[in-house]
Amino acid sequence: MGSVLVVYATKYGSTGEVAEAIAARLRTHGIESTAVPARQVKDLAGYSAVVLGTALYFFHWRGEAHRFLKRNRESLASLPVAVFGLGPIEDTPEHFTGAREHLDKGLAKHAWLRPVAVTVFGGKVEPSALRFPDNNPVMRAIGPVDLRDFDAVDAWADSLPPALGVA
Repeated sequence: MGSVLVVYATKYGSTGEVAEAIAARLRTHGIESTAVPARQVKDLAGYSAVVLGTALYFFHWRGEAHRFLKRNRESLASLPVAVFGLGPIEDTPEHFTGAREHLDKGLAKHAWLRPVAVTVFGGKVEPSALRFPDNNPVMRAIGPVDLRDFDAVDAWADSLPPALGVA
């Protein structure tokens, strides 16, 4: 069994919560797994695979996710990588399709990367926690939203060990 690093780029913590859930689920399969913010990762030595999660704000990746990929390109070229995005805050097929298109658009900036699995999960907004410029009237009017489906997160995490080669 290998060790999996679950790296995440988050603004308000929701993507980190999903990353923690993925790491916990991998541990139920007997796989050593740790979730760490992307900006804190200095080295990938000792890891057999990586799962990268990024929040999608207004359909854009968090910058630290792109920086993580650039900073670790050489190491990641020889490791299996899975990627997830967190973002749609409207539960419609169009919003999920749009989020996936933008996740793929971000991946295209790293053409060398060949993820073994890619998915999008619903996002979360807590208007009272938003900071400028996100605390605008439009975002506050949305009200609290949490479209994260932790059963879907668990199911995706359950599919990762063979895809990542750590089964």
